[in-house]
Amino acid sequence: MELQYLDALKALAEPHRLRLCWLLIHVDQKVTVAEAMDVIGETQYNVSRNLKMLFKAGLLDQEKNGKWVYYTLAEQTEKHWLLLVDSIRQLPKNQFESVAGRCKLRLGMRVNGECVIGPNSDDWIKLVEG
Repeated sequence: MELQYLDALKALAEPHRLRLCWLLIHVDQKVTVAEAMDVIGETQYNVSRNLKMLFKAGLLDQEKNGKWVYYTLAEQTEKHWLLLVDSIRQLPKNQFESVAGRCKLRLGMRVNGECVIGPNSDDWIKLVEG
C-alpha cells in the first residue's frame, strides 16, 4: 500500500518546509533554490534539502532548466491530496506575510520569467535593505 501521504504529513510538520509549501501554493510560480534561499533566509543546504523532501513526499514537482532547478506545486487529483493542499492554503496569511512580500520582490528580479541572479547577490541585498 502506498503511504506517500504519511511522508507528506511528516514533511509538513517541519515549520520551514510548511512555509516553503505555503509559499509555492500562494505564489503559484516556479521557484529556484537560490530564490527560496533569499526569501526564506536559510542556507543552500537547508533549502535544497527541504524542497527535495517536499518533492519526494509528492507535494512538489521539479524541473531543470539550464543551471537552475525550479520547484512548483505538484498537480494533485486525489481528494485527500487536494484537501491537504487546501488546508495549507487556508493557514492564516499573517503568519506568512513577510515571506510572501520577499518572494514577490525576489521573483521581480527575473528576466523573461527566468531566474538569472544567484542567492545573496548585491542587487538582492540592496533591494531588501533599501
